[in-house]
Amino acid sequence: MKRQFRNRVLGLAAGTVAFGVISACGGAGGGGLDIADGGIRGTGSSVGPVSGFGSVFVNGVKFSTDRSVRGDDGIDQEGQLVVGMILRVEGEWRASGLGDAESVEYDDTLRGIMQVVSPWDPISKTATIRILEQTVRIDSQTVVKGAQVTDLSGGDFVRMSGWRLPNGEFRASYLGLRTLDNSDDFDALNEVELEGVVSDFTGTGFRIGSQVVNYSGAMLDGLAPASLRDGVAVEVEGYLSGGTLMAQELRPDDARRYRPATDNDTEFVGPVSAAYNQATGTLTVNGVPVQVTSDTVFDGLTGPGDLVQGVLVQVDGRFESDGSVTAEEIESREADSEVQGGPAQEIDSNLSQFKIGGVLVQVTPLTIITDDDDTRLSFGALEANSELEIDGIERVSDNGQVFLEALKIERDDDSPDDSFELAGRVSEMVGDRIQVLGVELSITTDTEFDAISRGELQGLVDEGKRPKVEVEYGVSGSRYVIDEIEQEEDNDD
Repeated sequence: MKRQFRNRVLGLAAGTVAFGVISACGGAGGGGLDIADGGIRGTGSSVGPVSGFGSVFVNGVKFSTDRSVRGDDGIDQEGQLVVGMILRVEGEWRASGLGDAESVEYDDTLRGIMQVVSPWDPISKTATIRILEQTVRIDSQTVVKGAQVTDLSGGDFVRMSGWRLPNGEFRASYLGLRTLDNSDDFDALNEVELEGVVSDFTGTGFRIGSQVVNYSGAMLDGLAPASLRDGVAVEVEGYLSGGTLMAQELRPDDARRYRPATDNDTEFVGPVSAAYNQATGTLTVNGVPVQVTSDTVFDGLTGPGDLVQGVLVQVDGRFESDGSVTAEEIESREADSEVQGGPAQEIDSNLSQFKIGGVLVQVTPLTIITDDDDTRLSFGALEANSELEIDGIERVSDNGQVFLEALKIERDDDSPDDSFELAGRVSEMVGDRIQVLGVELSITTDTEFDAISRGELQGLVDEGKRPKVEVEYGVSGSRYVIDEIEQEEDNDD
């Protein structure tokens, strides 16, 4: 079944079918890409955010579908799906990056009225909201539709697709607002949806967090009445009456996404819920025990020590008879760098590459391309004279070329103003120039250093460290000139 993750880093743009081959490697280093042989590499289940259409891209595979979607949340056709929604696909996939889906399933994680706890912070690029008394974390990789993330306000009705974290909170992959233009796709029968762990069970009701649930009239789907008790994770759909959620349907929670299919190959995305344990060689992702072996390949990770709680990863492996997965590959899906500005330059549609502020950006089948509207965007949409914000992973090709492998590209309606921002690690600092994300940036007498002095930064680089910085810069003649440079607070050097 083994299919190298690196073989997916092809010139295959989300929403297009343009193939090319780049020489790239991931993680701690390794050989360049080989052209895949096109044979079957997996048959089973693939669970992850949809990244493009035509038919549907999940986990870097373009799955051909019959355009139908299983689910009861108002979405039953592929045309209703939006990038960022987490899908379960059963079928087969090949090393060529193509696959055939036997079924596609979608289910909201939460659905209800939103309250904003912490508005969008442009520094940390996070926000916190609550839906049905559940805390939801929004970050730079969350796709938000129906409003700009900076304009989220309480009282809007939303649907959220994401992952439940070990502390009971959620990390959002997708957040969609119900608007005048987007109302028909919401479930008309079960208005709200909630999932979590049962507590204070009484026989006719219980709580999930602080939300009271009355299930006396609910239909049980996949649950036996005797199995309901404190500590059981469930999904509830129904309507609100006062402060009580009147359940109409009750079923196991979203962990059912990760069940084995008829065949046991699997690839799935989620945050690490229990960090790697060196003694047992295991970790947990989405509640699924994952076994790491000496044959496990790491992509975008230096090794199993990077598998700490909360980091977003993709696991490629095979289910064992005890329900665990033996990992053949584990790939980082957590952005570590970013660049913002525009317009895109040196666009190569054959290789799905372009530059922003001197940063080489590689689009892959995993890349989500989005804007503030519900428009389905493809690589061609990046040719517009627009600002782009790209979050991704710093990579180095076999020939030493540094590039940003894009995980999410957000197109803004604002016109570019020849200024840029980036966040990444300093790879070189010599005299009046530094290099970040492969871009040579010049220091002038007007450059402002924030949270770190020039001498302190030079000292870290001279010690062989790669401090992470945020840089605001512009163009002066043939140079990129730094206006302000700041060391990121979460620097781990």
